[in-house]
Amino acid sequence: MLTAARARTILTLGLPIVGGMLSQNLLNVVDTAMVGSLGDVALAASGQGSFLNFLSIAFVTGLSAGVQAMAARRKGEGRLSEAAMPLNGGLLLSLAIGLPAGALLFALAGDLFGLVSDDPAVIAAGTPYLQARLLAMAAAGMNFSWRGYWNGLGRSTIYLRSIVVMHIANIGLNWVLIYGNLGAPALGVTGAGIASALATWIGTAWYFAQGIWLARPHGFLRGLPDLGTMKTMLRLSVPSGLQQTLFALGFTVILWIVGQVGTAELAAANVLITVSMVAMLPGLGLGLAAASLVGQALGRGEPQDAREWGWDVARLASAVLALIGLPGLLFPDLVLGLFLHDPQTLELARFPLRLIAASIAAEGVAMVLINALLGAGDNRRVLLVSVGVQWGLGVPLTWLLGPGLGFGLTGIWVAQVAYRLVWAGSYALLWRGGAWQRLRV
Repeated sequence: MLTAARARTILTLGLPIVGGMLSQNLLNVVDTAMVGSLGDVALAASGQGSFLNFLSIAFVTGLSAGVQAMAARRKGEGRLSEAAMPLNGGLLLSLAIGLPAGALLFALAGDLFGLVSDDPAVIAAGTPYLQARLLAMAAAGMNFSWRGYWNGLGRSTIYLRSIVVMHIANIGLNWVLIYGNLGAPALGVTGAGIASALATWIGTAWYFAQGIWLARPHGFLRGLPDLGTMKTMLRLSVPSGLQQTLFALGFTVILWIVGQVGTAELAAANVLITVSMVAMLPGLGLGLAAASLVGQALGRGEPQDAREWGWDVARLASAVLALIGLPGLLFPDLVLGLFLHDPQTLELARFPLRLIAASIAAEGVAMVLINALLGAGDNRRVLLVSVGVQWGLGVPLTWLLGPGLGFGLTGIWVAQVAYRLVWAGSYALLWRGGAWQRLRV
């Protein structure tokens, strides 16, 4: 049974992470509103550019899983003086991968935009926006490594404070660079990209300033990681980076499949995805808390406690998400009416939203156990299950039940829920099996 004391521990660690993620969503809303004032072309350019940037940086942000797992394990082992050595490795890898990859993709930005848009005006506006965002790829990787480090040590409030600073900077720079305030040139959508890139680097500088003050006793910037640390970092981080990249690609393919059904279906799908992603934030935040609690328990040599942390966080997350899902299950029109005003489009989205609401608790269990397995260092099997279920079942089933057999958006969402339930069951079996307890990190 989940005790009150363990629930408090989970929430103390998890709520600041959820707060940081909600802050990111708020920034996205504000950013969209500011760019939206420039017109539809600017809005389409920034939206598609943001997605391409997310896809481009997916691998380097996956480094944070390795940093978090190793930092949590070192804390559990009582080796706090070495806890920042994985962070040093993550920062080094972020630079080594992010700088050349960002430069290469910067040169290819126009071609990348051509893959997602055939509108010359959108491509012309979106290419410099994407190029600006790509200049911060290394910084994004470093920021995620910092997030993994602080969460691994159980100090998630530092992550929350840092991301709020970054987002305030982003909004202020948007105001200056999009509209040309304070004597700056009015750069429009390009200014929004530059603002996001500068804010990301400001976040990196903020993290380093805090690190010099708070992380130096743990080995921050006190020499390069040894070969063993770097090998472990690569063993943990490469599968996580591949998992994030392939998941983003699979998501792209699924959106393309929806687009083959119809424009109204694609509009409804975008709303459904937005609603479900916001609703899932507590599950993801609590999952990151589970990764730290599991890693620390394994570091203490308490595998049974680690096992219970995984299940306890999953229980709490499923209860929270079940409550969050109730409005969508009972009052779907009320939720959808905030975004959709065409009665036919709302009709298309009603049953899929109820499917999402009915299954969100199970998906929350999956999010927690994925991160618990990553916290234990079982990154390779997480990659295999994630890619195997999504690409082996989810993508083909989506095509079959959507445009293939003509069941439209309802068929597509039945496929989504079905493959995600298989996904959750697979991770539950991995967690129950316990092979993750024997991994060295």
